Amino acid sequence: MNRPLRSALGVALTAALLTSVAVAPAWAHAGGRPPAVVDLPDGFQPEGIATAGRYAYFGSRATGEIYRADLVTGRGTTISAPTGTPSLGLKIDPRGRLFVAGGTAGDARVLDTRTGEVLARYQFATAPTFVNDVVLTRDAAYFTDSNRPVLYRLPLGRGGALPPADGFTTIALTGAYEQVGTGVNINGIVATPDGRALIVVQSNTGTLFRVDPATGATTVVAVPGYTFTNGDGLLLLGRTLYVVQNSLNQIAVATLNRTGTAGTVTGTITDPEFDVPTTVAKALGRLYLPNGRFTTPPTPTTPYTAVAVRPR
Repeated sequence: MNRPLRSALGVALTAALLTSVAVAPAWAHAGGRPPAVVDLPDGFQPEGIATAGRYAYFGSRATGEIYRADLVTGRGTTISAPTGTPSLGLKIDPRGRLFVAGGTAGDARVLDTRTGEVLARYQFATAPTFVNDVVLTRDAAYFTDSNRPVLYRLPLGRGGALPPADGFTTIALTGAYEQVGTGVNINGIVATPDGRALIVVQSNTGTLFRVDPATGATTVVAVPGYTFTNGDGLLLLGRTLYVVQNSLNQIAVATLNRTGTAGTVTGTITDPEFDVPTTVAKALGRLYLPNGRFTTPPTPTTPYTAVAVRPR
């Protein structure tokens, strides 16, 4: 693939709220400063996050519900009802469409964030499968599967047209990457700084891999002296790669070369409010991370939050 792949940028969405959810912000709004902690519905069990303007979208790994929060006011609403299957990695394109990784359902959904309507659904695989995360490029959406050494590619046509239900391809990963055991393997995914390839993190080894999206060939991203243990969601801003290390309650910050073949870790970010954060997205000049709280037994009344920190 010779044309550069470019990560899609979100746009502000101003549609009316669809279904009110009784989640009052636990802070006193003063001076227009966005809250550092955003309350999510009790029992929600968040996993993915995507942002557009002042809004953040969260997926529930328990029910598949999609929740939209106003990051300025802290208030939120449900835009898509529970599906009974997980909603994990999320990305929004400039057309206001939300791409959702379906976890153990082995599928992906594309939603209209204005109406909550499901625009398309794609059944990539059946058990064992764990469709975990997604990245949008100029001409495709790529999904990871933590249980299989593959990526799933949804080609985007002219004007961003979605393919038919069977219009995806499965890309087998070859080269340096090896599937390890039965734990979480490939997890987060981003494009390289030059937009010509993809980078994935293998959670159970802490290794970053560069993937040629045309062939599936992989090479290890050389990051001397650092292992991304429990690597989860990824975010690339320019040449800075943020790697969420969930159980370590921190974000590793690395500077990559343009091609994404090598990098250097320049520091880590942590916060007292982190409680097993899963992934990260940028909005309003800050990084937002949902707390997965994997070490806390989930109940219908278990509180969940998203935390904002300053980027480095």
